[in-house]
Amino acid sequence: MYHSSSPPRLTRLTFHGPLSEDRALRMIRRLSAPAAPTAPTASAAPVSVLDIGCGWGEFMLRFLEATPGATGVGIDLNEDDLARGRAGAEARGLAERVRFVRGSAVDIAHGPADLVLCFGASHALSDARPPEHTSAALHALRRLVSPGGRVVLGEGIWQRPPTAAELSAMWPDASAAEHLDLAGLVDLAVSAGFRPAWIETASNGEWEDFESAYQSDVEEWLAAHPRHPLAKETRDRVDRHRSMWLRGYRGVLGLAYLTLVPIT
Repeated sequence: MYHSSSPPRLTRLTFHGPLSEDRALRMIRRLSAPAAPTAPTASAAPVSVLDIGCGWGEFMLRFLEATPGATGVGIDLNEDDLARGRAGAEARGLAERVRFVRGSAVDIAHGPADLVLCFGASHALSDARPPEHTSAALHALRRLVSPGGRVVLGEGIWQRPPTAAELSAMWPDASAAEHLDLAGLVDLAVSAGFRPAWIETASNGEWEDFESAYQSDVEEWLAAHPRHPLAKETRDRVDRHRSMWLRGYRGVLGLAYLTLVPIT
């Protein structure tokens, strides 16, 4: 006998990436604060937010809670994630201040916004292949942010050059050219018309929390439903992902969080 339910999806994740509660809180406090007096074109605090590849938009929703009067738009292609975002907005009393829109971010018609978020979604802004998509995404983000506004970019980097063995254990066709190191990414942001107001990277602990939460609900489901018709397919998928992490990119792939200010 087997249970009829399907495997759960990402129910243990708060943010869809290696981002801790503490880091998110610090970032939101910085971003919701009034602009420095050296930025005369900036508003007292961001009043419009655009979240590219928003998923369920947890960071955006928390920012809106911390910034009364601000409104937001989240763009994504995954309808399940968008539905989760709408439900979260409704539960927090934010439904009138935020929209979750299904659509592509390439040649996006929304914006400009005071705060533009792009967490692990630079690929959504360009059809270019890695690593060229990062430069294209940064130029797109420069067009989407209001004068005096802020962009928060969460972008993959190599913490160190991957070995051939590590690359072979990662995703198909993984290449050392796919990502820059942190210094190279910051240089690319500057060349796209930004100054880096804040530079930080996800910790090993944040990565482990993310990777564990990414799989945890499915692993428990597999343990409880080993003979479910979807068990083999699901088990193969999660085993493959775990192997890519532990044998491939653990300690090698990093994530930079850059808070960027457009040059006027």
